[in-house]
Amino acid sequence: MSTYFRVNDIQKSALYDLLIVSACGLVLADGVAKRRKARNPPSSAAAAAAAAAAAAGETGPAGHTRGYRGRQSGGVGRARPAGGYSYSYSCSMLFLIGLGLGDARDITVKGLEIVQRCSRVYLEAYTSLLSVGKDALEEFYGRELIIAEREMVEQEADEILRDAADNDVAFLVVGDPFGATTHSDLVLRAVKAGIQYCVVHNASILNAVGCCGLQLYNFGEIVSIVFWTETWKPESFYDKIKRNRQTGVHTLCLLDIKVKEQTLENLMRGKKIFEPPRFMSVNEAAEQLLEIIENRRGKGEELALTEDTLCVGLARVGSKDQKIAAATLQQMVKEDLGAPLHSLIITGHMHPMEIEMLKLFAADKSCFNKLSSLDGSTYYS
Repeated sequence: MSTYFRVNDIQKSALYDLLIVSACGLVLADGVAKRRKARNPPSSAAAAAAAAAAAAGETGPAGHTRGYRGRQSGGVGRARPAGGYSYSYSCSMLFLIGLGLGDARDITVKGLEIVQRCSRVYLEAYTSLLSVGKDALEEFYGRELIIAEREMVEQEADEILRDAADNDVAFLVVGDPFGATTHSDLVLRAVKAGIQYCVVHNASILNAVGCCGLQLYNFGEIVSIVFWTETWKPESFYDKIKRNRQTGVHTLCLLDIKVKEQTLENLMRGKKIFEPPRFMSVNEAAEQLLEIIENRRGKGEELALTEDTLCVGLARVGSKDQKIAAATLQQMVKEDLGAPLHSLIITGHMHPMEIEMLKLFAADKSCFNKLSSLDGSTYYS
């Protein structure tokens, strides 16, 4: 049985009326556009510029043009990436741009476009480092980079912000721009000086650490483990790990970096003599934690972790030669993860899937032998 609809005379009349109205509307709109164009003809200069842009292929979808306000970048510069359309900003500002974790190619397309048109480009060089040096970055970006040491960022920020209200200035940070509190201070200084800012985010160790298989939402407060000296051995980072362990969450430990550090003697004498760079390894971090455990055990305290606590060591995350090792805290002392930078994770409560992932990176399968079960689906060490 076939089904069909009959269009009666009233419906036909309504359809005809609708078509006539639509046609009239198109004609009317076209007439208005023509009259408006006749009253406001484009100038010869604008017409020439539009023709030149079209001939050069510089116009994008719906007439959007590439580049920032049509201005050329100063200094050394490279051509914009083919096929990309730049973001347009109405005024000059300070750009904080994350570089990612690996090498020069980890910068985002947006970040690269901004770098290539800024009047000055600073490279923050003390909170982290990439697997390549300044020369490799300059070659890839096509720009000269100004190294910004800690002293410049923290004490001479005005130099970085100089003319940023009239000329775009880029501040490059390994990882993500807000991975260090220092950069928040730079933003506050810019706002106080009436300078607008824009942040271009990127991957950092804070999210890339998920590569080891531990789930990111199971992490607690981040901890920094500092180098001890003969006269200064703080244990506050242990107490933070203890609080995380008590609530069952993992602890990401960021390990100390010493770049352009001065001895107390040279500092007091005002001598610009710096110590060689030092980067804490997972071995050194494990040794310090084991010493604290022994101290707390001697005081009769309930321990937050022991020599058998399962840990994860990570090195050069984001690079092609990154390395991950799951081991007990005691075993971690002897693990060789190679060159910096290193990070250490103290595990909390673990899901079976997390454990299976960690087994892919086990330095010794025995490190899983002493896991305890809470409820059949949650494990801890």
